[in-house]
Amino acid sequence: MTIVRIDEGARMSQAVVHGGTVYLAGQVGTPGDGVEAQTRQVLASIDELLARAGSSRDRLLRATILLADMVDYDAMNRVWDEWVRDVAKPVRATYGVGPATPRHAVEIIATAACGDTRPGSR
Repeated sequence: MTIVRIDEGARMSQAVVHGGTVYLAGQVGTPGDGVEAQTRQVLASIDELLARAGSSRDRLLRATILLADMVDYDAMNRVWDEWVRDVAKPVRATYGVGPATPRHAVEIIATAACGDTRPGSR
């Protein structure tokens, strides 16, 4: 089976496609922005990477959300809920962790099916 790597760097790829599945690296927003702004940026990055891999948010299988501070849980969820409002919901877990870098409030790791992205082909 072919493995396709998207935006491969010295340390990691932003996405890897294998066997009809796309695996995304953790996506982060602009350090220092508020959690809602960072969440919007992260979800936009996820949309863009999924599109490049031949997928979309309605084909999400799993999301892991890492918050620097669980006090931001409700604010992050407001943005997330709007983003998944009209699509099938993936399985999801959210954890409170220390930030990987200073001033990153949220990081999201996602896995999605890819291939047939026609409406109704969930």
